[in-house]
Amino acid sequence: MKKDPSKERFETRAIHAGQEPDASTGATIVPVHQTSTFTQAAIGDHSGFEYSRGSNPTRNALESCLASLEGGRFGVAYASGMAAISGLCQLLSAGDHVVVGDDLYGGTYRLFTHVLPRFGVEFTWVDATDLDAVADAVRPQTKFVWIESPTNPMLRLVDIAACGEIAARTGSHLVVDNTFATPYLQNPLALGAQVSVHSTTKYIGGHSDVIGGAVVVDDEEIDRQLRFTRNATGGVPGPWDAWLTLRGLKTLAIRMREHELNAARVAEFLGRRPEVARVYYPGLSDHPGHALAKQQMRGFGGMVTIDLAGGEAAARSFCNATQVFSLAESLGGVESLIGYPFLMSHGAFPAEEKRRKGISESTVRLSVGIEHIDDLCADLEQALEAAASAA
Repeated sequence: MKKDPSKERFETRAIHAGQEPDASTGATIVPVHQTSTFTQAAIGDHSGFEYSRGSNPTRNALESCLASLEGGRFGVAYASGMAAISGLCQLLSAGDHVVVGDDLYGGTYRLFTHVLPRFGVEFTWVDATDLDAVADAVRPQTKFVWIESPTNPMLRLVDIAACGEIAARTGSHLVVDNTFATPYLQNPLALGAQVSVHSTTKYIGGHSDVIGGAVVVDDEEIDRQLRFTRNATGGVPGPWDAWLTLRGLKTLAIRMREHELNAARVAEFLGRRPEVARVYYPGLSDHPGHALAKQQMRGFGGMVTIDLAGGEAAARSFCNATQVFSLAESLGGVESLIGYPFLMSHGAFPAEEKRRKGISESTVRLSVGIEHIDDLCADLEQALEAAASAA
């Protein structure tokens, strides 16, 4: 008798959930169903698939696996992380209100400030680490309380369970962007959230070779609405993208363990360097959110943010001097990336807003990969020396 997949551990579910051997061929790996349409035996007589915008077997396998890993019943995959966020926001109507944590990804900020307000959706921006501010911002029209934890790029920790209680008291839904933590390190639905959102481009795909996004929920009605609006608007991933993302999921656990080991070493190394004014990493005992991270996460992740002591000139020189760390947008791949949030990932924010949140011209974000730690530290050391010369 086959085991109940829900009883299996994360690593096992990542490889097997939603991925039964192919019924027609016995193929162990889910096939890439590269088809736009499906032949019907007669009008209305089909195998559950009609047209790949509505559903596709490869995408279904990915969605089942994601749902299992996040502890929800339903996963809905999208063509990108922003498509997933936009798809979720298509459940909002004119007059609805969203309370949103103000330390978040620049693309989400752009959608919430330049696009959705034109459709009559209102937003109140709060410091989500201040629970009183979150509670005070909620209105009768509030549909979503929207947070990231850890936040991008300052790695602040937001109390998911407490925000979930606030949302539950007011009849709204707590949405958590779980991209940085991944399902391996954090499960928002188990902490009281109704919705977990991901850019699967990042750690879930894990190899910087595919764009994707996902929403995971445990509510059947939300799932129904998401699928209806996705089919109506069309923001679906193709089968090859779904297959690549599913392949990435299989190694998520072992990759996240290595990312975290390397990130912790990098954070400690940078904390000892005079060229670095401050290190932001939840795994450090002096991080303001360290205790909360230990409480609601199973690890501290692979992202490290720093402020350079030499200001903007030092930060620019540092970013340009790395050789193992590639200067690039995005994060979460096996290779290490370095970014300059002020002009790159958070370029959409007004300068004064970035500075208010702590993102300055001296801020650098590191996505620590799984290369050998000695090579990473050596690369950072020579780049810091270059930065010191430029300051």
